[in-house]
Formats: sequence, structure tokens, C-alpha cells
Amino acid sequence: MKKYFFLLVISCFSIALSAQDKNDAPYLTKSFAGESIKNVEAETSGGSITVTGSAGQAKVEVFVWPSNKGKNASFSKEEIQKKLDEDYNLTVSVVNGKLTAIAESKKKNNNWKNALSISFKIYTPVNVSTELTTSGGSIHLTDLSGTQRFTTSGGSLHVDKLKGNVKGRTSGGSIHAKDCNEDIDLTTSGGSIEADNCTGKIKLLTSGGSIRLNNLNGNIDATTSGGSVRGELIKGELLAHTSGGNIDLQKLSCSLETSTSGGNIDIQIIELGKYAKISNSGGSINAEIPNKGIDLKVKGSKIKTEKLSNFSGSIEDDEINGKLNGGGIPVTIKNSGRINLVLK
Repeated sequence: MKKYFFLLVISCFSIALSAQDKNDAPYLTKSFAGESIKNVEAETSGGSITVTGSAGQAKVEVFVWPSNKGKNASFSKEEIQKKLDEDYNLTVSVVNGKLTAIAESKKKNNNWKNALSISFKIYTPVNVSTELTTSGGSIHLTDLSGTQRFTTSGGSLHVDKLKGNVKGRTSGGSIHAKDCNEDIDLTTSGGSIEADNCTGKIKLLTSGGSIRLNNLNGNIDATTSGGSVRGELIKGELLAHTSGGNIDLQKLSCSLETSTSGGNIDIQIIELGKYAKISNSGGSINAEIPNKGIDLKVKGSKIKTEKLSNFSGSIEDDEINGKLNGGGIPVTIKNSGRINLVLK
């Protein structure tokens, strides 16, 4: 009985130590009182990177745990220190206004089963520029103003309350952008993208995931090679394209160009911009547009619409071409399938 009790105590202690190392306290904290920080460079091979702008003292928190989260996932602080000294170069410093946090392996072919995952949480002034790289972890940026450049080979990207020139890349993770403005350029090779309450020039690209847009204002380019595109409350100019998924865009007050090669398209425009172009190669199109002055061109296999009043031009079962309410904004709808057009 005593033996089992002893083993239980050791087991509980190991679990508690592991939980503390991973979730509670950082392995290392370094503060930079009185430093005028303008730039941040951070790089790690497996962990995540978080940069948060604040009015408080600049500091870096370093979190370290085993990459192999198997049954031997907990190291003591002494074991971690020994492994850091033997296998890694860890730099946390400020020189000439540049904060640097870099963790790199001394070995080119480090065994991942015995490797460490090293993550950084960095707190800086709001007005800083960043250059961030991680090989597998996620990247989080919050409350920053400046030029931001960040890349991860597999983790997700999370950007919140950024202002300035923002460019982020992930090879497979998802992207989440909220309350950002000015110039935003975000790309993933396979994950989904969500953008909420952003303004300015916004470019969103995924090679296969879905895209969701909400409450955006500006010049917006959202493209996916295979997923769906959904959005609402868009102002300015919207280019939304997918090579095969559905498109569902509601409550639009913008210029619009949208297309899919195989899915269905559902569009609701409550206020026309300078133009509207809607194209589909295979599925159906349902479009609701304002009954205003329009130069209307509609072509499909079958067109369903109410009787057009104050219209001059030609109306056929598969084509409509003419001016509505004296003409004005060009609206073009093309589909190899059916089109349902509603004027409100």
C-alpha cells in the first residue's frame, strides 16, 4: 500500500509540474524598463509567437515544454535548462530600439522527439513594427500600429486591432482578422479565413478553405480555390471568387465582382456601387438588386424575374438586355444554368 501511495504522489507531482510548465508561469521573463522599442524580431522553430501592444512596461515571456507530448512530456526546470544550454541558442534582448527574441537549434537535424517547443509572449508599445517567423506554431498580434510581417509554416494567424501595413502567411493554418484597418494582406495555403469589422485595402487568399466576411468597408479581394465564400454588411468594392464552392453575400452596399465555377450564388445588394458583375459556370444564381437606374445584361439557360416596368430593351427566356429606369449603373449576370432575378 505504501508503495502504491508513493507512486501516486510522484505521479500527481509530475502532472502538476507539467501543467505549471505548460500553462501557468513562463520559464523566463525579461523586462525592458525605459527602453524605446520601435521594432520587434521574433523567431522560433516550433512554438507560437504572441505580440501585444500596451501602455505598460515592455517584456518578453518565454514558455518552454517538450515537443513530444507523449508519456515523457514533462521536464524539470533543470532538465529544460540543460537541454537549452546543449541544443539551443536563445536570445532575448533590446539593442538600438529593436527587441529580439530568437530560439534556434544548434543542430541541423534535431530529433523532434527530444526537441523543445519554445514560445514567446511579447508585450511592447502600440507603435511598433514586427517581423515574426515560426516553423509550426500559431502567431497572434493584438493592438499594434505599424508595419507587420509574419509567417508560420503550419500554425494559424490571429490579428486583432491592427493598424498599418499588415502582411501574414501560413502554409496550412486558418486566419482570423478582427478590427483591423489600412492595408491587410493575409494568405493561407489551405485553411479557412474569417474577417470581421475591418476597413481599408483587404486582400484574403486561401488555396482551399472557406472565407467568411462580416462588416467590412474598403477595397476587398477575397479568393479561394475551392471553398465557399460567405459575407454580409460589405461596403466599398468587393471581389469575391471561388473555383468551386458556393457564394452567399447578403446586405451589400458596394461595387461587386463575384464568380464560381461550380457552386450556387446567392446575392443581396441593398445599395449598388459603381458596377455589379455576377458569373457562374455551373450552379444557379439568385440575385436581389435595387430597382434603380441600371444598364442590365442577364444571360442564362433560363431566367426567372418579375415583369420589368420602365424598361427599354429586349427580354427573352434566356437573355435580358436593356435599360431599367433610364439606365445607369452596369449590372451583368451570366450563368450556364438558371438565374432568378428580384428587383426591390
